[in-house]
Amino acid sequence: MRNALFIAAALAATLSAPSAFASPELAQKKNCMACHAVDKKLVGPAYKDVAAKYASDKDAVKKLSEKIIKGGSGVWGPVPMPANTQVSPAEAETLAKWILSTK
Repeated sequence: MRNALFIAAALAATLSAPSAFASPELAQKKNCMACHAVDKKLVGPAYKDVAAKYASDKDAVKKLSEKIIKGGSGVWGPVPMPANTQVSPAEAETLAKWILSTK
């Protein structure tokens, strides 16, 4: 019985924890790394530069999540970022949090 409770608790913790498939792996899967890198500009800005720009913005996760899904232009130069409709809101939030952690 004790082992069953331990297993159930471990399973619940695993299922409620943020996905480990969240960061570079998710960015790769969603094709973000085709235009971005962590530490250097490619087509789009380096994630470290994005993190620095939004470091003091309390709404950064929300803003970046929306930008990831909807795309945009003009913030980092003339090359537009296309919409990424294949990215869910939860995935966009995960990506935004990871990007902001790359300082």
